[in-house]
Amino acid sequence: MRVFYLFIVLLLTFATAKGQVPVNNKALKDSSKTDTIKPAGYVNKGQIAGKKAIRRSLIFPGLGQMYNYGLVVNDVKSGYYGDKRVFQKIYIIGKIGLIYGGGAVLVSSYIENNRMYRASLAELVYRQENDNTSKDPQFIRYETAYLTTAKDIAKNNREIVLLSLVALYGANVIDAYVTARLKYHNVENELTYKITPTLINSSTMYGFSAVPGLKLTLKL
Repeated sequence: MRVFYLFIVLLLTFATAKGQVPVNNKALKDSSKTDTIKPAGYVNKGQIAGKKAIRRSLIFPGLGQMYNYGLVVNDVKSGYYGDKRVFQKIYIIGKIGLIYGGGAVLVSSYIENNRMYRASLAELVYRQENDNTSKDPQFIRYETAYLTTAKDIAKNNREIVLLSLVALYGANVIDAYVTARLKYHNVENELTYKITPTLINSSTMYGFSAVPGLKLTLKL
C-alpha cells in the first residue's frame, strides 16, 4: 500500500512539473524594453523650449523671457488659448523690466562703490607718503581713520553688489528655463488631492504621544 501511495505522489509531481510552462527570458526582456520605449515620433516640447530659453538667457539677460513671451504670442495667434493672455504677457514683461531695472541699479551701485574705494585708497596712500597731507579736496575734512573705514565699507559693498549681479544673472536663467518647461506641463486634469485624519507623534524623545491631525495626499 505504501508503494502504491508513493507511486501516486510521484506521478502527480511529475504531471505538475510537466504542466508548468517554461519562462521565456527573451520574451520578458522584450516586454520590459517595450514598456520603457517611448512612442515613435515623441517630442518633448518642454525640454526643447527649456534649452532654447537657457541658451538665450546665457547670451544676454532677458532674452529667455522674450523667447517665452514669443511662445505665448504664437499660441494666442494659433488659437490655442481662448483669450489674449494679457496678464501673462504683462507678467513676463514685468520680469524683463525687473531684470533690467535691478541690473541697472546694481551696476550703478558697483560703479559708485568702486569709485569711492579707489579714491579713498589713493587718498590714504598719498597721506602716508606725504606726512598726512590731504590730496583730494573732498577728503580734507575727514580723518585718516574715517577714510580707512570708508575704504573698507566701499570694498565690501562692491563685492556684495558683484555677487548680487551674479545672482540676478543666475535667477534670470533659471526663471526662463522653468517658465519654458512649465508651459508644456499641464496637470489640470491629473492633479488630485485627498485629506484624511491621522495621528501625529508630538514627542520624538519620550516614546509615542499621539495627537490628532490631517494628512494631505497629492497625486500628480
